[in-house]
Amino acid sequence: MKKLLFIFNPTAGKSKIKTKLVEILDVFVKAGYMPVAYPTQCREDAKNIVLEYAHKFDLVVCSGGDGTLNEVVTGMVEQLAPVPIGYIPTGSTNDYAKSLGIPGDMIKAAQMAVEGAIFKTDIGQFNNSTFVYVAAFGLFTDVSYQTSQELKNVLGHAAYVFEGVKSLISIPEYHMTVDIDGKIIEDDFIYGMVSNTVSVGGFKNMTNQEVILDDGYFEVLFVRKLSNPLQVREVIISLLTDGVKSKFVCDYRAKCVKITSIKEIPWTLDGEFGGEHKEVVIKNKANSISLVADTINMDLSSENHLKIAISKYDKDDKLE
Repeated sequence: MKKLLFIFNPTAGKSKIKTKLVEILDVFVKAGYMPVAYPTQCREDAKNIVLEYAHKFDLVVCSGGDGTLNEVVTGMVEQLAPVPIGYIPTGSTNDYAKSLGIPGDMIKAAQMAVEGAIFKTDIGQFNNSTFVYVAAFGLFTDVSYQTSQELKNVLGHAAYVFEGVKSLISIPEYHMTVDIDGKIIEDDFIYGMVSNTVSVGGFKNMTNQEVILDDGYFEVLFVRKLSNPLQVREVIISLLTDGVKSKFVCDYRAKCVKITSIKEIPWTLDGEFGGEHKEVVIKNKANSISLVADTINMDLSSENHLKIAISKYDKDDKLE
């Protein structure tokens, strides 16, 4: 039998995986795998387990929130013999699972982890760290890692809203110089995001751009300093509504972003605290990690975009 390493966070998402653990393991066995299950014990435990043992397995499946996935991917980046990663989302938000077309039902997600197609996706390098789908600073970015696990377990996604309201009391601004693939901008910003996902914080399409997970490009977004409630309203509408633009919102596509600021800025990587930095270099590591995804229904890969374009061309050609 093939060997499968199952790493799961037993406290993620109200600890709901405990009710499905036997069924999940049964899915793995029926798919021809001999599973070894490991419940994480502390921060960076998943990363360390991957570093030490992943090369001995044919498949690694992780379960938890985006932070657990980040740790597993980070560990796999440093592996000399990387193996594919399956994902069973059980966190409160599960942003990246939406991009991969992974269902919220744990049993269906487990089946996809062992039966889905392998998809090579881009990830990000943030100075010497790794992130899967988003690196951000500014307004609301501290909500995820400052919200206690106990509050998340009680309130679920509402816990993020509760914590986010408190951050509106004081909106910090940062003066910085940003190099986006050679394009230089300098201004005061209250928010910045370098991402490769359709969903951030549970909100979809915040980048106002077409997202392709394996094209070697990030979607980059900055929000300039705001001075009154009307400007705040304008920005919110722009971020959450397709096709609506605001002069306070700058968005780009880039392979590399370099940021320099006078004072240290706290960052979040995939919802976890990423440290405080005056200088940041963010690079797209194209096709670096193999994930198991629903590539048939997922329209966020370059291959599927090519299929869609060919299909549209054939249809238009026949109409002529």
